Amino acid sequence: MTNRSWGVSRETRFERLAQYLRGWMGYYGISDYYRPIPDLDSWLRRRVRMRSWKQGRRRHTRIQRLLALGTRRKQAILTGLSRKGYWRLAKTLATQTGMTNEWLAEQGLISIRDLWMKAHGYG
Repeated sequence: MTNRSWGVSRETRFERLAQYLRGWMGYYGISDYYRPIPDLDSWLRRRVRMRSWKQGRRRHTRIQRLLALGTRRKQAILTGLSRKGYWRLAKTLATQTGMTNEWLAEQGLISIRDLWMKAHGYG
């Protein structure tokens, strides 16, 4: 569902991902073991950031998107011009300050941690 080459809209991707995560949490959420949940949540967010980064194919487009999301100019330019891979750039300061967790939630991404907390009566 987070495959880089799956050509669907962001809304469709997040809807199907939310449906999958709710089903997954319905099955595995009965476990009281919390330790892997934050790691899974951060992995999912990084994967979605990587997908968003790949959508901007040109350097100029990537820099403009980061600037529009509120990333500092110098960080946006350095990250946009970088030749590193998508996975590595998804964890840089520029992508994390631009594509924040709040921004991802506004886009429709649900949190595995929030689902687990809700399933166990913490939220």
